[in-house]
Amino acid sequence: MKEIKDALENKKTVIGTKEVLKSIRNGKIEKIFLASNCPEEIQKDIKHYAQLSNIEIVKFDGTGKQLGVFCGKPFPIAVLGIRGK
Repeated sequence: MKEIKDALENKKTVIGTKEVLKSIRNGKIEKIFLASNCPEEIQKDIKHYAQLSNIEIVKFDGTGKQLGVFCGKPFPIAVLGIRGK
């Protein structure tokens, strides 16, 4: 949780499936958080590309709605990426 908070403060987060996938392909993501209720199809895509790029995936211990609230957003977040340094 602290890692997400730090990334939010430093503006190093990427929110959403499409944006995270694009950032993975561009080599800009170092870690991915998946909400506990992230759809299976999205999880498969993210895991596939993350494995190819050797990126760590962490299961967020809450729903997409809870992840959205934690990030201060008024919408659910299924996938959150942390950009590298």
